[in-house]
Amino acid sequence: MASRFPILSRLKSTEEDKYDMKWVVTAAFLAAFCAFATDARADEGPTYTGPLSATETQFVQSVLRDLIARFPRVSDAEKAGYVRYTGVDNTGAISYANRQWTSDPSHPSQLWYDTDGNLLGADFSVPRPNNEPRPQLWGINPGRWYEFNGHVHYVIKVPDTGKMVYDQWIWNSDFVSAGGNLAKPSADTVVQVGRVPSANYIATIFEFPTIWDLIVWVKPHAAGTFLW
Repeated sequence: MASRFPILSRLKSTEEDKYDMKWVVTAAFLAAFCAFATDARADEGPTYTGPLSATETQFVQSVLRDLIARFPRVSDAEKAGYVRYTGVDNTGAISYANRQWTSDPSHPSQLWYDTDGNLLGADFSVPRPNNEPRPQLWGINPGRWYEFNGHVHYVIKVPDTGKMVYDQWIWNSDFVSAGGNLAKPSADTVVQVGRVPSANYIATIFEFPTIWDLIVWVKPHAAGTFLW
C-alpha cells in the first residue's frame, strides 16, 4: 500500500547516542509531515465503488484461495522475496513489497499482514510511466484502481540499536534532483537529501514507480473488498 507515518518513539537511550537519535527522529518526522501534507497515499482514487460484478466476485474468490494457500503467514511472503516497508496503518495492515510492479492474478506486487502475521490482502499493480489510462484487466471495473505517483521508499535501521523506522520515502523527482538513480537507488542519495546521517542507516531502499494499483482484501473489510 501507500505510505503511512507513525509518530516515532525514542530510538536510542544512552547519552552519547542522543545526537544520532534526535537526527533520525527529526528527519523522519519532517519526511512524514511533508508526505502527509501532499497526500501521497493515493494520487488518484477509485471512480467506481459499486457492488461487485460476477466477474469481480470470481476474481476475488480465486485470489483469496490462491493467496491464503501460498502466503497465509508473513514468513511465507518473506521467503518469496517480499520485504517490509511500512509500519501498522489505520486498518491494522503492514505492507510487504516484492519490488516487481507488473502483476498478474498469481503475482501481487504487495501483500499485507496483521500484527500477528496473518494475511489480510494484496495489491496488484500495473506500471504507468506514460500516463496510461486505467487498466481493463481480469474482469475488474477500471474505476476500482488507485494511482500512486513514483517515489523511493527506504527503511531506516539505527546502527547501534537495530531500531527499525518504516514509512520513509522521497518523491522520484526529488531523488533524481539530488543525483539519485531510480534504476539503482542508493542510500547515499538519502544522505544527500538530509534524511539520515550516513548510508549505513539504510536497511532497504527501492523505487515505487508510478503505478495503477488494485487493492484486494482477502479478509472481511467494512469499507469494501477493493477499498482501503
